Amino acid sequence: MRTPASGRLVAGILAVGSLLVGSLALAPSAQATSGGYSALGDSYASGVGSGSYLSSSGSCYQSTLAYPYLWQQANSPSSFDFEACSGATTTDVINNQLSGLNSATTEVSITVGGDDAGFTSTMETCVLDGTSACVSAVNTAENFVNTQLAARLDAVYDAVSQDAPNAHVVVLGYPHLYAVPGDCVFGISDTSRTAINGAADDLDNVIAGEVAKYPNFSFGDVRGAFSGHEICTDDQWLHSTTLPVYESYHPTSAGQSGGYLPVLSADA
Repeated sequence: MRTPASGRLVAGILAVGSLLVGSLALAPSAQATSGGYSALGDSYASGVGSGSYLSSSGSCYQSTLAYPYLWQQANSPSSFDFEACSGATTTDVINNQLSGLNSATTEVSITVGGDDAGFTSTMETCVLDGTSACVSAVNTAENFVNTQLAARLDAVYDAVSQDAPNAHVVVLGYPHLYAVPGDCVFGISDTSRTAINGAADDLDNVIAGEVAKYPNFSFGDVRGAFSGHEICTDDQWLHSTTLPVYESYHPTSAGQSGGYLPVLSADA
């Protein structure tokens, strides 16, 4: 998902302050795997927030500390196609990320859907405009998720199935952003934090429901892996409002290696 990038939000960030960053967990030792691996999706898949960005990836912010990169290092697929890009919607995945898929692709991972639901604008509203506006923005996002997102996910999953007919596909979801009440003194209210977590539940539930329709797909639920490491914990694996702005509300390197990677590894 893409983070808020307006000058207005920068001012909000300076007022709110920066976060504790979790420490990096070690990736598993390398194991050979057959076939090619393709990593698709948005900024949670590209590794925004974890640093160590590949200069060749430009504004996609693909990181060598992202869960796809760590998985390919540990498993040595015959090829690695890293297509995930910051801000990508389901339409972007279909239009821009599927060219590397073929009959030799045996593993695909994807995280997508948050940007379709307006993650960026919702978080900006919650940070800058107070509880009432935040809850209203979250309700709007949830309505979209529960009425329109399923068809968009189906279009992506159908396309991946057709282009990579021999692949096992792991669809990874999104974590709760906040511990509620947690130990945050400043920032948005507990009411807003609870609403945001509820939206993540709706998003994950819709994704899981669509994944269940596809026999070669599995859903990787990361909420349990991030439990105890949300924003407002003492060992958080997610950025709060921070600089650079685009890293706000994304997993740290510890969130990628300790949260996402084990879930992908268990399902792959």
